[in-house]
Amino acid sequence: MTGRNCLRMIAPLCIALAMPAQAQDYPNAPVKLVTQGAPASGPDVVARVVFDELGRRWKQQIVILNATGAGGSVAAKQAVQAQPDGYTLYLPGASAFIVMPEMFPGLKIDMLGDFVPVGFVAEQPMVVAVSPKLNVNSLSELVALSKAKPGTINFSANARGTIPHLTAERIKSQTGADMTYIPYPGAAAGLQDLLGGRISVIVEGLGSLLGPIQSGSLKALAVSSLKRLPDFPDLPTVSETLPGFEATGWFALFAPRGTPDPIVQQVHRDLNAVLETPAIREKLAGLGTIARPMSIADTLAYLRKEQQAWRPVVKQIGFGPQN
Repeated sequence: MTGRNCLRMIAPLCIALAMPAQAQDYPNAPVKLVTQGAPASGPDVVARVVFDELGRRWKQQIVILNATGAGGSVAAKQAVQAQPDGYTLYLPGASAFIVMPEMFPGLKIDMLGDFVPVGFVAEQPMVVAVSPKLNVNSLSELVALSKAKPGTINFSANARGTIPHLTAERIKSQTGADMTYIPYPGAAAGLQDLLGGRISVIVEGLGSLLGPIQSGSLKALAVSSLKRLPDFPDLPTVSETLPGFEATGWFALFAPRGTPDPIVQQVHRDLNAVLETPAIREKLAGLGTIARPMSIADTLAYLRKEQQAWRPVVKQIGFGPQN
């Protein structure tokens, strides 16, 4: 056997032996977490609750990078270009899987091909909320008012193509509500305009609206979970007006394809351990968010199911290619 052939045989073995040690030492430097959520948005709030705790467990800082804009494509491009070494992770919103491929067909990013799933994080139902000045106390009253005064009610639902936007459009379609969508770059901007009286309705993840709701400057009418939330038992569901209605935003963790599997598996285990922690589950529940640790295989199956479920809504709204 020649020396060159011997090296060819030994090299894969050396790599295989080195991988567990690589995972065992991971992480030995700060980790970046790319998210498409704007600061103070639902994804951002959830990310800080979960990944601050994960960073404490690792004794390493997890730096959250809010790569907002262009329907999630800015974050996707930043994440896909990262080195697959485990030191850049990616927390996309549901819209990156559901709408982004329709809006940016030239992006040439395959969300289930260019990334590997690391684990599921949580679900967050949407809330329909209004200014108290609108003088409505239920979703049915809001719909009735919009029909009685067509063209007068404007609403915010985050950026075009996000889950808040899709949820609002489904409600409009199924109720016949006459409301005009005003896109905003994030929850904070829409909320600011609502509190300033420039719009009167907002659809957003509960975590983004909790403070104003609790202070009384915003009135929650309905939540889009199938059942009432245990921490908010007095908040009706949309399904009490539209039977069977359910819509949730969700957060799943990914890594660039090529990230060593031992690292992927370690992050998966550590993430699930954080999500099983009672204190973290309680914090998330207080934000109207449900921790949902699951296996990598179940995460992948869930993502594919969601893509199928939202496809008719996306087709109905008609998202054309964006620049």
